[in-house]
Amino acid sequence: MSCSYTFPSGTVKSTLWFRKGPDDNPVNLIDDPDYTGRVTYRNNMNNNNTLIITDLRQSDSAVYKFRFITDGNKYTGQPGVTLTVKGLQVNVTPATVTEGQNVTLTCITSCPLTDNPTYIWYKKTVTSQKESGQSYNITNITSEDSGEYYCEAQNKYGRLNSSTVSVDVQYAPKNILASVSPSGEIVEGSSVTLTCNSDANPPVDNYTWYKKTVTSPKASGQRYNITNITSEDSGEYYCEATNVIGNRSSDLICLMFLEKQSLVIPVVVGITVVILVLILCLSGFIWFRKKAPKSVSDTKDKSDNEQGNSNPTYGNISSIGVSSEKRDQSDDLHYTSVDIHRAKMQDVPLYSNTQPQEQDEVVQYAAVKFNPPNAATQPAMHGVEEEPSVLYSTVNMLRTKRT
Repeated sequence: MSCSYTFPSGTVKSTLWFRKGPDDNPVNLIDDPDYTGRVTYRNNMNNNNTLIITDLRQSDSAVYKFRFITDGNKYTGQPGVTLTVKGLQVNVTPATVTEGQNVTLTCITSCPLTDNPTYIWYKKTVTSQKESGQSYNITNITSEDSGEYYCEAQNKYGRLNSSTVSVDVQYAPKNILASVSPSGEIVEGSSVTLTCNSDANPPVDNYTWYKKTVTSPKASGQRYNITNITSEDSGEYYCEATNVIGNRSSDLICLMFLEKQSLVIPVVVGITVVILVLILCLSGFIWFRKKAPKSVSDTKDKSDNEQGNSNPTYGNISSIGVSSEKRDQSDDLHYTSVDIHRAKMQDVPLYSNTQPQEQDEVVQYAAVKFNPPNAATQPAMHGVEEEPSVLYSTVNMLRTKRT
């Protein structure tokens, strides 16, 4: 860019180029950090000055002015030179992107590119390329596709990147979550706060609270405070989040309130259970104590029985009075051993032939009359005299003295 100038008198002491801005204190482009190493001035003959900018960028688009300073005056060229830098640009269709739509990104330039350039697409946060071709189509776009995109054009002369374009995917509220605080059992007369959270772009405009059994809204706002709770407040609640794209509802949350007097019931039930358990344990212990001595006694009696009784009591059973056909088969005497043991809880126990010194012996006789058998066939009992018609049986009854 060149500027020719004239002035009435004096000597030019300095010249500079600057971008449009406050004319009273402009920044020399040579000192501007955005142009470091890319700007040079060339003073020509006949009061002409040229600005040279290398490595041109789209950000260099601006209005440039020239100023020279004499002995006592400052002169600025008007209206300045407008520079528009055009390169690769990305066009997004449609302009407003909603989740679920099909979106097309197109790489365009006002300068014709020769030698069949190759276009490559990138997402700023991803190092690998997304797609190749002058257009990049995204079908059924989601919120995860949001971000900044740019294209790159390549030919035999080099490569050129476009500026980035932001793709902002808008969507209705999702991931709606309703919560209650404090959690746990809620006592009648206390207070709770219901809170609704969601993910939405643009942000949620309004939250509305509903009770499942009631058609009209209960409250609006992200938080719903219920104070001085009564049984009528029990039920299922949900919130609805709304933005310009749409609205969605949360899952139901259930609020169950306890009456104040109902708090006594768990305590009473708990005490009752403890008492019942103690009673059962005590009953089992008493039964076991009663059962144990009997078992020991039974075991002892069984052991005594296995060892045998040294003085068993015998009963003489004869086949007296039996017909003569069967008498021959029953000529031998039959004896039975009877062990009489001590019975529990008896005042006068019976013993078999064992007689402690402190006991009194009582002998009882029982006479049983049978039909007289034939004397020739009846065997004689050793050491016992019998009358023909009477058989005696001796039973020793022992009486125990009480102490």
